[in-house]
Amino acid sequence: MNQNDRIKKNQQRLNKRYKQLIEQAYNFRQTDSAISDISEFQAIKLLNKINRLKYLNRGEPNISIP
Repeated sequence: MNQNDRIKKNQQRLNKRYKQLIEQAYNFRQTDSAISDISEFQAIKLLNKINRLKYLNRGEPNISIP
């Protein structure tokens, strides 16, 4: 497994967790605003990590040189 594959796998894992946190924040918005805020904050931190991984994985050509 090369570095690009590891980055993509990590991105997928983080995206899944990000969506869970956003959904949790939305569900708690009306009942418990403190938990909602914590979930949103964690989701924002994850989004920052996702964006950094996108930056690392940008423009990598998939050209194999014989």
